[in-house]
Amino acid sequence: MNSIMAQGPAILIGYDYRVRLEADVAVFAEGASFIAQVRLKPSSPDVAAVLSSTTGEIERVSDTSIDLHIPATSTNGMAPGSVVLDVVRDDLNPPLHLGFSLKIPVQLPVTRGLS
Repeated sequence: MNSIMAQGPAILIGYDYRVRLEADVAVFAEGASFIAQVRLKPSSPDVAAVLSSTTGEIERVSDTSIDLHIPATSTNGMAPGSVVLDVVRDDLNPPLHLGFSLKIPVQLPVTRGLS
């Protein structure tokens, strides 16, 4: 299992969310493509958001770091609590799970309904 370091705020419902993930080993190869599904819990059948390097929600920074972006259109449908996600390298056959998952708190902001 890879060690991933992430520091970032909770997801605020209705707002863009961004966080940088840093690994202790090179897992984010140049030219690779990545995908992640955000769910309420791993066993949940519903996907709250799909993040992809193809559409820009996952951006490779270096061999050891990526930036994740969950757009406000996706966080708007979340409920207070938490969500989970993992990242898969999808340019390989078969796709390669990178061996980590994240649990991110989700909070209802005081200031909301602006859009």
